[in-house]
Amino acid sequence: MKYDHVDKLLAQWRDCRPDLDCSPMGVIGRLSRASRIIDKRLLKAFKKHDLSAIEFDILATLRRCQEPLTPTELYQTLMLSSGAMSTRLDALVKRGLIERIASEQDRRSCSVTLTEAGIELIDRALEDHVENERNILEPLTEDEQVHLATLLRKWLLYNEGH
Repeated sequence: MKYDHVDKLLAQWRDCRPDLDCSPMGVIGRLSRASRIIDKRLLKAFKKHDLSAIEFDILATLRRCQEPLTPTELYQTLMLSSGAMSTRLDALVKRGLIERIASEQDRRSCSVTLTEAGIELIDRALEDHVENERNILEPLTEDEQVHLATLLRKWLLYNEGH
């Protein structure tokens, strides 16, 4: 059996504090390290399309919803502040990837939609993103991926509710 970095840390804790069950560190430590590795690899793929992670998320949200969304709907979906969302939207408008559509009912309100250039970019980026994620998960069989997704769903349902 091969040992990873977390195994080494757990062994050190067993030597130092044999009275303490540090096994939760095995799961949390690995999740934390996996998150950093995944984020780094995702960002590399986004940069290939001249996108930040949040810009990818904005464009992908607009693409999958298939209808204009208000900035409020976007920032609530992506858990950003309204100020941060406004700045990101301004940059995407300047790049010609999205456009704002003024509301006919309320002149202070608008919706955001993808332009043709935005659709083309997010479609290319999405194809690369899915392939990148497939490569990230390559060490796991399809059954292992399903099992892991099931366990993570259970964990998220519990912890996102708290």
